[in-house]
Amino acid sequence: MIKRELGRTGIEISPLVLGGNVFLWTADKATSFAILDRFADAGFESIDTADSYSTWAPGNRGGESEEVLGEWMESRGRRGRTILITKVGSEMGPGRKGLSAAYIAEAVERSLRRLRTDYIDVYLSHWPDPATSYEETLRAYQKLLVAGKVRAIGASNLNAAQLRDALDVAAEKGLPRYEVLQPEYNLYDRSGFEGALRDVAIAEDIGVITYFSLAKGFLSGKYRHEAHLGQSPRGKGVKSYLNERGMRILGALDTVAARHRATPAEISLAWLTAQPGVTAPIASATSVAQVESLIRSASVALSAEDTSALEAASCP
Repeated sequence: MIKRELGRTGIEISPLVLGGNVFLWTADKATSFAILDRFADAGFESIDTADSYSTWAPGNRGGESEEVLGEWMESRGRRGRTILITKVGSEMGPGRKGLSAAYIAEAVERSLRRLRTDYIDVYLSHWPDPATSYEETLRAYQKLLVAGKVRAIGASNLNAAQLRDALDVAAEKGLPRYEVLQPEYNLYDRSGFEGALRDVAIAEDIGVITYFSLAKGFLSGKYRHEAHLGQSPRGKGVKSYLNERGMRILGALDTVAARHRATPAEISLAWLTAQPGVTAPIASATSVAQVESLIRSASVALSAEDTSALEAASCP
């Protein structure tokens, strides 16, 4: 498997990142371990999580995904062979959110304990924090980088202007800059990344790992009518895709998938992997069978005809 450089971090990753948002939400501990085992056994190494996963699930407090991942790495002796990506900033309880220096210093220690490690490979600002300056946040990250607790930093959910501002502050103040970007991007949701944000990422050689790569599961093809939305806890988030454009995209995916003897999800991920500026898509799985499909997606090579058909169907 040919690995890709993650921007200027000095880290190389495979062209697929496993999403850890499902751990102890829609995948119990045993299933999560089986998913992780199969992913690692296939030669992949990068896993994305966050301290807040999964606060939204009934009975969860946040930190569950990191805990499962930490226990798995320790039990399997996989820490040194895992590229660990996690995030800070989302609300974890009253007064526990944001990107202030004080909060980052506390939150990173909690993440390290849950992950059973002494360093994080890529630490991301989960959301913009208008109450905290970029300078304060980047100085907090600088301390973590110097201490060896973090290897690289990045940000999720920034628009082009915000990313540009953060990069300018880093340059002006002599601070470490965001080297990794995690935007929402998929065959349906294209406008947020394509254009100015992608231009900045490419010009500045920033690594890009995309989330919602399958549009909350819609691009897997299993949600085609409102009656299908009850198939999983994530189904209710797919309703907005059930429109004429969404059906047109699924039709194109079906055609290309048949040509490659693949699934719509595999084609969707292959399209993302081939997009300018994208280092790797993030995709999650709730079963080993789904992991097998993710693994296959990394070896699908789309033709110019395939790409043209998909992009024509997904044109807004």
